[in-house]
Amino acid sequence: MIIVPVKEGENIERALKKFKRKFEKTGVVRELRSRQAYTKPSVEMRQQKLKAIYKQQLQQEED
Repeated sequence: MIIVPVKEGENIERALKKFKRKFEKTGVVRELRSRQAYTKPSVEMRQQKLKAIYKQQLQQEED
């Protein structure tokens, strides 16, 4: 359960912004979307490898 302490006189928009940030950090929405469709472990590994290769190329170009 997410608890956002609201100080007296604090703007409601600011409290909502804090709530949204905390909610995003929990990763509930990301997990929900990933569970909507099953992906085979081999496909997940391939995606992770491609992502790692991409990141490595970006880092090498930067240097």
